[in-house]
Parts: sequence; C-alpha cells; structure tokens
Amino acid sequence: MITGELKNKIDGLWDIFAAGGLVNPLEVIEQITYLMFIHDLDDSDNIRARESAMLGLPYRSVFAEEVKVGERTIDGTQLKWSVFHDFPADRMYAVMQEWVFPFIKTLHTDKNSAYSKYMDDAIFKLPTPLVLSKVVDSLDEIYKTMNELQTADVRGDVYEYLLSKIAQSGRNGQFRTPRHIIRMMVEMMDPTGDEVICDPACGTSGFLVATGEYLKEKRKEEIFFDRQKKDHYMNHMFHGYDMDRTMLRIGAMNMMTHGIENPFIEYRDSLSDQNADRDKYSLVLANPPFKGSLDAESVSGDLLKVCKTKKTELLFLTLFLRILKIGGRCACIVPDGVLFGSSTAHRAIRKEIVENQRLKAVISMPSGVFKPYAGVSTAILIFTKTEHGGTDQVWFYDMTADGFSLDDKRSPIADNDIPDIIERFKHLDKEADRKRTEQSFMVSKQDIVENDYDLSINKYKEMEYTAVEYPPTYEIMADIREIEREIGREMDELERLLNL
Repeated sequence: MITGELKNKIDGLWDIFAAGGLVNPLEVIEQITYLMFIHDLDDSDNIRARESAMLGLPYRSVFAEEVKVGERTIDGTQLKWSVFHDFPADRMYAVMQEWVFPFIKTLHTDKNSAYSKYMDDAIFKLPTPLVLSKVVDSLDEIYKTMNELQTADVRGDVYEYLLSKIAQSGRNGQFRTPRHIIRMMVEMMDPTGDEVICDPACGTSGFLVATGEYLKEKRKEEIFFDRQKKDHYMNHMFHGYDMDRTMLRIGAMNMMTHGIENPFIEYRDSLSDQNADRDKYSLVLANPPFKGSLDAESVSGDLLKVCKTKKTELLFLTLFLRILKIGGRCACIVPDGVLFGSSTAHRAIRKEIVENQRLKAVISMPSGVFKPYAGVSTAILIFTKTEHGGTDQVWFYDMTADGFSLDDKRSPIADNDIPDIIERFKHLDKEADRKRTEQSFMVSKQDIVENDYDLSINKYKEMEYTAVEYPPTYEIMADIREIEREIGREMDELERLLNL
C-alpha cells in the first residue's frame, strides 16, 4: 500500500502530466512505463557489469561505446538515464525523442532484455522539454524514495497505485477488476508452484500479478529454493492475451515490476482462429469482456460448435474449456445473465459445464461491485475440466457485502463476506447440512438439471417468512377513531392558544 511521501510524489508526477496536457490515464501510465524501462535499463546494465567484473567474465554493455540508431552511430553513454538526466531540458528532449526511443525499439534482438519486446511501437508523447525535465526529476525523486524504503515489493506497490488511477477515471475503469475480488478468487483456487496459468483477456494483468504475489507469500520456499521451479515461475508459468497494445505493454510492465522476469504477454484475439491453444493450462483466472456481440466470421469455428452464439461471455466460457488441460481449473467472472439466460446458447454452455465437466461453485456478487463504472450483477463460476462429468453437489454463496459500500463512492465499510467465502470454500465438507435459507448451501446436480440448468441462486434459495398476526378489523377501526379524536382535541387547543 502506497502512503505518505511516496504517494504524494506519485500524485505530483501525475499532476505534471496533466499540466502538460496528457490527461488520458492509459497514455500517462504508458509514458511512465517507457521512462521506468529506460531508467531500469541503465540500472540493470550497471549491475550486470559489476557482477561480470566480480566474476572475471566478459560483458558487453547495451550502451557500448558506439550505438547505431537508424543511420547514425552515436556515443552510447548519452542514452543512459544517469547521463542524459543532467542535460539541459532542450538537449535532453532531443536525445530522448531522436535517440533513446528509437534505441529501445531495437533492443528486441538483445535476449538479455526482457522488457524490450513490449517496446516495439513505443511513441514518445511528452509535449515539451520543460514537461520532460520535470517528469525526469520527479521520477528520480520517486526512485530515491523507493530505494530508501527498501520494502519487499515497493516497486509493485508503486505500479499498483498507478493502475488505480485507471479505475479513478470514468472512461477506462472497465479495464480493472477490483483487486480484492481478484485476490479472493486466487485464494480460493490456491495455486501451486507447478501451475501453467492463463488469462485470455488479461488487461493490466491483475489476475496474473495477484497469483504471482500469492505464490511468493504461500509457496516461497517451494518455488524460489528450487532452480527448476523458479525458472518455471519466471519464464513459463504466466500467460496473458489481449487485443489492446497499450494494455499489453502496461500489463507486461506490471508483471515485471512485480518480479516476474519473462511473462508470456502477447497480442492475440483469444476468440479467433489466431488462438490455437488447446489442453494447455492448469488454471484459468479471468474476467472476460461482456461487450455484447461479435461478428461470427471472426470467431473460431470450434468454439461455435460447442456454443453457437455471438455473445462474448458465452464464447469465453467455451474457450476456457478448450484451453484447459484435463484436471485444469477455472475461476471466472460472468454477468448474471449467463446463469439464467433462456437462449439455446446459454443453456448449452451451462449444460456442458454441469454434465461433461465438474461445476464446483457459483458465488453471486452484488451489483455494486463494479461501480461506479457498471451496475451489472455478476457471479463467479468455479469449475474443473474433466470431459466425463463429475458434478455432484454445487456450492452456492450469496455475497451481500465485499468490504466497500455498494454505491458509486465505494467507501470502505465493516461488512465483508470475502473472508467467510474463502473459509467456507476451503471446507465444503461442512456445507452439506446447511439449509437453503442460509447464506451458502449445496444444491444437487439433479435439482439443477430439473431446473433446466439454471444457476441463479434465487432459483434455489429459500426465504423464511414469519407469520404476523394483526388485531381484528373492528379493533383497528376503533384505534383509528381514537387517534382522530385526539387530533381533534389538539386542534381545538391550538385554536384556543392562537385566539389569545
């Protein structure tokens, strides 16, 4: 959590961009991402040079004595943050625009540069030398404060705080699933060090980052004291796809800022034939877009075979089933309509999950969870790919509070069902005897089949009604007459006082 001096400095950096005319939060974070990369490239190059010198190994700096940028050959040291940040504003601006940005685009040929492949189409958008000079000075101060704090994941916290700026803007808030909801889903799935994880609509990589952080907390020794598992964590565990290059760049930087060196974050239309993944992942965590309908010609044919529809929320569920390995698990957010929609496609995907896979849980969330940007009611589906059924009892939970008010302000409150959800989910053996009048309960597969595979909690939740006995009508009428007489007496008294 970013607080105090560091938070103020980041807010100050944001204000510099706003004063310079850059107000779109995605563009601001994108430019900060580029500049952080350029700063880190200098730092990491110096570290590698020192390590190589200590070990007596040869090392060629990416800022070699002469660097070719376009048709020109220039002194590479001028591209180092530690050098050009002392230049006068006009010269710094020219170096950044004409040399540094073209230079970082060429680094993808350097296998040691994990960041570089996300910088191919980097565009320098800072409007004036003065704005650049202020931004560079501000970033220097932020890095200085981060180094002084020396906390475990201050870099990740800084980036999370930057991403929260997206959620604060009405225009782009839809990109970000609330962090506490993501964390709840990760805790429920309890990932291990051997997972291969995918989010086919990853945005800023929130689910992947949260999974990485969870593994650092819960399985640190298992992963980081084992060379093979650490390599898997750094290079092969995390996969994310998106169709927005800006979001990909921010998502990739978010991953690497949280210490995951080489995540597989790639531009891809997950629902098209471009995505050939099949039986590949052990865990899918996602909040796919609910943007209505797609052109059927752009959708992969094998998805349409399972669920003939243009609705993205249904197609993504079909995709999850295709890309998971047998035994692979999925926790995903869906709009409520998926649970009870009466179309052939809605029923088909629900039947597929209930009959041919193992549906484990349906968690109904209140409509305010995604406010102020969307008031849609949503639910979390948790299921395992088996291809031979296995659904027996399905656990339903009616979440009524998530620790924040359900209005547009989303202020912190005491009521929070999330700890209870996690606790009950981890001990489902204790849920069997709960009545359907309670907040959570089990529903048999047979009941679900008989209700046409409806998965809405209201179909199964029972309400307790308390009988209320009222007095006879003549007693009520007598009471009303007495009240009228009392009103008359009070009016008479008021008139007497006014006549005095």
